[in-house]
Amino acid sequence: MTDIFQLATRLGNELLRKKEMLVTAESCTGGGIAQAITDIPGSSQWFDCGWVTYSNLSKTGMLHVSETLIRQYGAVSGEVVSAMAKGALQAANGSIAIATTGIAGPDGATPAKPVGTVWFGLAANNWIHTERQCFSGDRQTVREKSVEHALMLLLEFIETGQIKNTSGTAD
Repeated sequence: MTDIFQLATRLGNELLRKKEMLVTAESCTGGGIAQAITDIPGSSQWFDCGWVTYSNLSKTGMLHVSETLIRQYGAVSGEVVSAMAKGALQAANGSIAIATTGIAGPDGATPAKPVGTVWFGLAANNWIHTERQCFSGDRQTVREKSVEHALMLLLEFIETGQIKNTSGTAD
């Protein structure tokens, strides 16, 4: 795995250079993205705030994700992670949002959504990118890989203005 601190430092330098402000909305990562970001001295210049919306109630209450959307697609879905990212942007002083929702394990899996399934949502202006990844490993490993992937997605977007289609399996 890539060094999280180095990724977060590079991300911060790019966000600062481009005068962007980041917000996070996390479920399965439990604040891990925000922690990686705030480990960087001076991150208040490019990080506004983050939410840990682990329960469906917090997703609907804090990020205004529709209960109907959660019932229809499930909390671990592209539709919900998209709504989480959009909700975070609307509720904060940010120009870019990253959101995560997934199944870190060891329980909670279904045949369609095995342990390690994580959805990522990246929102900026009127643009949204969602993707699904499936990571292997125990609960902590899935969460660490998810934080790393979120930072890499953000960095790719900040540096290039786009995201390659990276849906699939990542180890």
